Amino acid sequence: MRSVPYVNLATQWAEERHVLAPAVEAALASGQWVGGPLVEQFEQAAETYCGVAHIIGVASGTDALILSLRALDIGPGDEVITPPNSFVASTAAIIFAGATPVFADVLPDQNMDPAAIERAITPRTKAIMPVHLTGRIAAMDAIMEIAGRHGLAVIEDAAQAMGARLNGRSAGAIGTVGCFSAHPLKNLNAMGDAGFVGTNDDALAARLRRLRNNGLMDRNTVVEWGVVSRLDNVQAAVLLHRLTGLDDVVAKRRHNAARYTERLNPAFVFVPPTEPGQFNAFHTFVVQVDRRDELQAYLTAKGIGTAIHYPIPIHLQPAAHSLGHGAGSFPVTEAQASRILSLPINQFLTDADIDTVADAINGFYA
Repeated sequence: MRSVPYVNLATQWAEERHVLAPAVEAALASGQWVGGPLVEQFEQAAETYCGVAHIIGVASGTDALILSLRALDIGPGDEVITPPNSFVASTAAIIFAGATPVFADVLPDQNMDPAAIERAITPRTKAIMPVHLTGRIAAMDAIMEIAGRHGLAVIEDAAQAMGARLNGRSAGAIGTVGCFSAHPLKNLNAMGDAGFVGTNDDALAARLRRLRNNGLMDRNTVVEWGVVSRLDNVQAAVLLHRLTGLDDVVAKRRHNAARYTERLNPAFVFVPPTEPGQFNAFHTFVVQVDRRDELQAYLTAKGIGTAIHYPIPIHLQPAAHSLGHGAGSFPVTEAQASRILSLPINQFLTDADIDTVADAINGFYA
């Protein structure tokens, strides 16, 4: 049986080397390695792509979250509602800001349940942080209605959703602020850690630009304490090129997802359906199955790469013990954690690769 890799960054580099190698060399030769015109060009291109007034490049997706919380004056005494099934960075950012994460359980599609958000609101709630898990935008219409009614900020964790849209609006362009990761495994990927923040709020954008650069208003004037979290010129050169091909990357991943959905036996494999208005970017293709661990071992033995995003919910992590949650606190999240499996979805897969994976899974259950 043919092997099917979960990721294939080597092929991406081989295909783009003739463009990226000279682009990186030019960025280095410019002598401007931090900030500069390439960063500004990427920010402007991403503003156009996302349909937001401002994009602010930062050093990582985690920094995008932390700086956004800081720019919104969220800190000690405040609560931020977020899901417990995300990558740990979303909750960690809230902790680092000095605020308290309050978890809300999720829907069958793994995104936050608006009804659970409503139940989690207290007088201390300052913001809602939905996570667009797997590249599928959460129920933002309902979330924005709840936020508006309660006077809350909405911080979109769009780390996995660059290229996704909901009713024609881009991920990260719907809430108060949108936070993106350009980690090497993302659809729009740098060659190292990188991230950016999107917003339509002029004052918020100005503050984010200061906070990422030591709180400096100009070279010699510090108006507030900030950090160093700048997008460097080399990563900007990479992202500027890859942004031009992002729609093709998303289209191929959507094609792969559609073929999986057509080929996988729904009697054994649950694929969350696409709702009206959703345009999913499929950063990951996550199915829900019984006997998940057995299936994963079976696929591994056949040379098929898989992953689990994420096997231990955040509220059950050792670091989260002080938050006071135990098993059974968020039943939907916990039930999904034992059933979710991420199948290969990268844009370099062929139809034959998808069929190999689907046939192996169907055969396992047959």
